[in-house]
Amino acid sequence: MNPTGLANSMTRRDAIRLGAAGLGFAAIVRAQNQVPNWKTEMRQLAPNVYAYIQGGGPGEMNQGVSNGGIVVGENSILVIDSLGAPIQTKNFIAAIRKVAPNKPMSRMVISHHHGDHIMGLPFFPQPMEIVCHEYCRKEMLATTFPTPTWEKRANWAEGGEPRVIIPPTTTIDDRTTYYYGNTEVHVITKAPSHTYGDIAVYLPQYKILFAADIGFFYVAPFCHNAAPTKWMDHCDEILGMNVDTIIPGHGPIGTKKSLAEMSEYLAVFKSEARKRYDAGMSAGKAAADIKLGHFDAWIGAQDRLVMNTVRYYHEFAGTLKPEYDVEGTRVATIEFNAARGIKN
Repeated sequence: MNPTGLANSMTRRDAIRLGAAGLGFAAIVRAQNQVPNWKTEMRQLAPNVYAYIQGGGPGEMNQGVSNGGIVVGENSILVIDSLGAPIQTKNFIAAIRKVAPNKPMSRMVISHHHGDHIMGLPFFPQPMEIVCHEYCRKEMLATTFPTPTWEKRANWAEGGEPRVIIPPTTTIDDRTTYYYGNTEVHVITKAPSHTYGDIAVYLPQYKILFAADIGFFYVAPFCHNAAPTKWMDHCDEILGMNVDTIIPGHGPIGTKKSLAEMSEYLAVFKSEARKRYDAGMSAGKAAADIKLGHFDAWIGAQDRLVMNTVRYYHEFAGTLKPEYDVEGTRVATIEFNAARGIKN
């Protein structure tokens, strides 16, 4: 394994990573090993533009904890993702009302179909225009629930709240521009990446990108619905954009350096998985054998090994589909646990 995770050819993510802030390489590696904690906050990034970051970090609840944002116009508010659990969403709505107490939340952009980005929709005032990728809408409408209501869980749900899918009303397949006062809001397709229906929100005049789950900062990416190599390609496209501030779907607010580092995680994982695929190892045994250097310290890194290896194996075999391979991941998990000496 190349311990630095560097590709042989210099890409934008390599250049950003190595040149950031004039740091030497050793200093960058030391910084990468320090996974921070971050707090929940509604942070103003520009006039009428706010990012809502949910707290996380080592020792914190990170699973299913995602970020959102808003753009406040003269007469209404654009919301970016609804979050997931009821209490999370209600806290987000309360934070919105503190900065824009009287304006209606008339439009919601949903970045993709995963529950931690869509399950908060029933708690927002309806009706509202709900915008997403066509694939995202299809997957949202196909969503089923184990129970019709939420169970009581501390900081998650009070119990009894309905589990309901609010259908999107508008789909895009490339890009759409909205105007909120003097703020241009570009809704752009970046699919397939984390899923086959990802969209991001770009504010060119402020050099801000709400990347949603195209970005995982200090949090190991989920590849279960991903096209990993295409995901890296979209990261390179973003690194070529005029962007200074990136709000990820998971983790603290970052920069191009943050996105380049996450893309490097995907590249290192691909390289390590490919070696084992070519050697004829099964996905489960390969996952148990893979080491990712400093990325092993990222939040959830060990939990993602099996699902991400299975996904790369499908990519190598030419059998990649949008759907999560539930059975393949189950079998690989059994093999992984056996190789690691974990009881199933």
